[in-house]
Amino acid sequence: MKYFLIATLFFFVSAHKVHAQNFKSELKKLNSEVKAAYKNKKLTELEYAKLQREQDVIQATIEKAQADDLMTPDEKNKIHSKIVRAKKKLAKYKTNREIY
Repeated sequence: MKYFLIATLFFFVSAHKVHAQNFKSELKKLNSEVKAAYKNKKLTELEYAKLQREQDVIQATIEKAQADDLMTPDEKNKIHSKIVRAKKKLAKYKTNREIY
């Protein structure tokens, strides 16, 4: 019975780690989308620079949150909201046809 409880606990802990949010991979994906949009002339140089600065801020926030090897739900929510905000800006900039 004792081994069964330990195995069950181990299973739930490992399952939780697998389904945890991976912010670095999301940021890498966003970065590739930004570069592809800039390469295809969907973004201006100014918009590209703004998105790159925002990604640097998100990267710094991720590193700051992982400094103590423990991410609180508040830190996760802040990082997630920053990534979502950057994705929305990218979508807006892609369809924006203003010339600067």
